[in-house]
Amino acid sequence: MKKKSVAVVIVSNGPGELATWVNPVVDELYKITKSLFDDDKLYCTLRLVLVPCPNATGKEFLVANSWNKFELITKSKSFWKLIMKPHSFADWPKKGVVIFLGGDQLWSILLAKRLGYLNITYAEWVSRWPKWTNEIAAMNIKVKELIPYRYKYKCKVIGDLMADIKLKSEISLQNKEKHYIALLPGSKKAKLSVGIPFFLEVADHIAEENQNINFVIPIAPTTDKSEYLFFQSNRNPIAKYYSSKIKTIKNFKDSCFDYVIETSKNTKIYLVKKHPCYEILKECDLAITTVGANTAELAAIALPMLVVLPTQHLNMMNAWDGIFGVIGKISFINRFQTFIIKKFYFKKKKFFAWPNIKAKKMIVPERIGNISPKKIAREVLILIKNKDQLKSIRDNLQKERGDNGAAEKLASIIVNSIKKL
Repeated sequence: MKKKSVAVVIVSNGPGELATWVNPVVDELYKITKSLFDDDKLYCTLRLVLVPCPNATGKEFLVANSWNKFELITKSKSFWKLIMKPHSFADWPKKGVVIFLGGDQLWSILLAKRLGYLNITYAEWVSRWPKWTNEIAAMNIKVKELIPYRYKYKCKVIGDLMADIKLKSEISLQNKEKHYIALLPGSKKAKLSVGIPFFLEVADHIAEENQNINFVIPIAPTTDKSEYLFFQSNRNPIAKYYSSKIKTIKNFKDSCFDYVIETSKNTKIYLVKKHPCYEILKECDLAITTVGANTAELAAIALPMLVVLPTQHLNMMNAWDGIFGVIGKISFINRFQTFIIKKFYFKKKKFFAWPNIKAKKMIVPERIGNISPKKIAREVLILIKNKDQLKSIRDNLQKERGDNGAAEKLASIIVNSIKKL
């Protein structure tokens, strides 16, 4: 008897989504569908489609491929070709289901329509296309409340996929008698050009006042230690505004850390290559971070954070990536662009950190403007001593997330959809 063929297609984008959404869901799928995948009457093919995303690192294909769990993985640069000519990549079963687990929800809708498959959307904060999706798996009840009444029947609240992050209990920091502060200066060149010299000086000011604090930097997948050396040097025009420099950067063996930086003022900062390194971040007391998707990941593990965005270097737009960097090279446009951003964008935008944007209130402190490393260091020193305030931030972050067990529930929805095909 010929087997019935069904495709399970997961749509995703960046490293955070792969690690915290895709991986746990795939693991649960394999657990509860072992008999389904081995069924004599059914052949299930599991595929991953990476989609265009400004926050992607370019290494998602290699990461996903190393899991050996997908029959086919298509790169983000091939997405539009996939939409136009899906059969140029593989044979596609007549029936299947497309699951949104990262990127723009529209991409999974388009792919499902193109292939003639059902669509399931995991909605962390909002379901943008409820009319066009078949089922919605929501992080919490707030997501369901935002869906128009006529589409609410499609939605089931399953909880928070990030709450299912498996943290290895054997990971422990070197000296838990000390406080640990995570520094996240960014991953793109535009942010690193400011973030590295700025954060090095913040660490030096803190260490000068309190020797009982260690610093940890999780190295983003898009960067390496050579970029830390570059952006603190005179080759980075922004570095001249800051006095802190890297004296040495050495390998650090027999530890959960990979390298150790020693600044010119003898402050030690430990670097971690593993990504994501939630086990280590979870042990920290506080994170000092720039704006971006990392604020959502820190919120997912309920790590208190101070979000900083120094705006005094906006005129250095030629150091930025993308269209801002291109037009920023033109002097008069650079000045006009800086004026517009400062005058309108920063004044109009109420919140910059993801937990604040989603909660529509200030859960974690943000410091945006012409701020100095010394001022940030002073605030961190006060915050790190205030256990009640840190606990309050942690509790509020936790309240904004959903319940755990979401990966298993989403896998069950996927399996039930397959059975109905």
